[in-house]
Amino acid sequence: MIRLARALRRTAPAGAPAFTYPEVGATRTPEAVPDGYHHLRHRTLVGRGRDAFEAAGAAVTTWRMHRETGVRLRADAVRAAPGVRVRVCVGAGPLEYGVPCEVVWTAYEETRTGFAYGTLTGHPESGEESFVVEQAPDGSVWFTVTAFSRPARWYTRLAGPLVPPLQRWYARRLGRAVRRIAGG
Repeated sequence: MIRLARALRRTAPAGAPAFTYPEVGATRTPEAVPDGYHHLRHRTLVGRGRDAFEAAGAAVTTWRMHRETGVRLRADAVRAAPGVRVRVCVGAGPLEYGVPCEVVWTAYEETRTGFAYGTLTGHPESGEESFVVEQAPDGSVWFTVTAFSRPARWYTRLAGPLVPPLQRWYARRLGRAVRRIAGG
């Protein structure tokens, strides 16, 4: 993992924001998220069957899931792929606040679709978050958010105890959006 992080940092253009943590790609194996961070894992049943799986997977990988929650998202591509830069924004006009991320891995598999992005220089947190849709053998379709993060700015350190509950709230909100889109 650390070699992957160093390789990704080396390929970034000079002066471009870099990843703010060494464990790039760690959410690919949710059971192995690194110590020293706040951990989040939230799972939501979003539907049943192939149609629900495909609708949910498309919503996740084309950013619709984020947009359905009222967040503005600007991305270098219409679909998640490694290296795609993303800016997640809240607020409006001069009060808009955006945080930079980059997609570190994707999964476009028969029963698993999703991606993870990692924080870049300028993000108030340091870590990674994955958004994955899986179809279980019984046909049920699940959406899971897995994240590890820690404060990267003085104000997120100050807000310390508030950040994990806000992250859980947002994960639940994303789950409800994916369920709505999947028809569940």
